[in-house]
Amino acid sequence: MQQDNQQENQQDQTLDTVEPVEHQEAVAAESLEDQVAALEAKVAELQSAVLYGKAEAENIRRRAQDDIAAAHKYSVGKFAGELLIVKDCLEMALKDNSSIDNIKMGVDMTLRNLSGAFDKFQIKEIDPKAGDKLDPHKHQAMSTVEAEQEPNTVVSVMQKGYAIADRVLRPAMVVVAKGKE
Repeated sequence: MQQDNQQENQQDQTLDTVEPVEHQEAVAAESLEDQVAALEAKVAELQSAVLYGKAEAENIRRRAQDDIAAAHKYSVGKFAGELLIVKDCLEMALKDNSSIDNIKMGVDMTLRNLSGAFDKFQIKEIDPKAGDKLDPHKHQAMSTVEAEQEPNTVVSVMQKGYAIADRVLRPAMVVVAKGKE
């Protein structure tokens, strides 16, 4: 009888140990399913964030392209507005041709307005003086002449040059002294 009791106790213990293992496996399976569901939700959230980021980057790129196109299209607008004043002055000078003095005054006013527009937009004259060294970045030698000056120096200016900030728009056209032979 004692043996039977021991066997029953062992069977009960075996059943007790089997039941918790099955229970643990069920809990572990539920835990894994929860983890998988959580990870899938995180993946979906990250995919959404990536799509949002791509859309935002595309919108920024498109806006930047639009801004660049508008800048190219309308960049000359302010300068053109300043030149309209110069044109008005020229028209007034030509309209009132009653005297040479009035025409001269109109042309002088036009030149002042044009110089003001140039200053406002950083357009500087390149006007070398006689004896200045030839600078191929700012001067264009139109001809050479024999002169008492050193070779490769400016003898005279045929046409002034202009630059915006540090960029040459048009080099000054100059006559250069050539070396004595």
